[in-house]
Amino acid sequence: MDIAFPRWQVAIFVDGCYWHGCPMHFKLPKTNTDFWVRQISRTRDRDSETNAWLRESGWTVMRFWEHQDSSDAAAAIFAAVT
Repeated sequence: MDIAFPRWQVAIFVDGCYWHGCPMHFKLPKTNTDFWVRQISRTRDRDSETNAWLRESGWTVMRFWEHQDSSDAAAAIFAAVT
């Protein structure tokens, strides 16, 4: 979790396009392809498990891609905690 608002039980994640396999920007490397496919897949699986665990614990989970407009993300977060 990158930012937490425990009072409102809101968890914020800012996912990097490369490490989390952004559908818009991720480009599979030309070397060690099998390794990177597994690595990104494990990261996505871990993200899903984390989301599920937090939601089951009563938290609101918000994920943003690193390329998303920060003003839009801030507005969404503000709406969730007010």
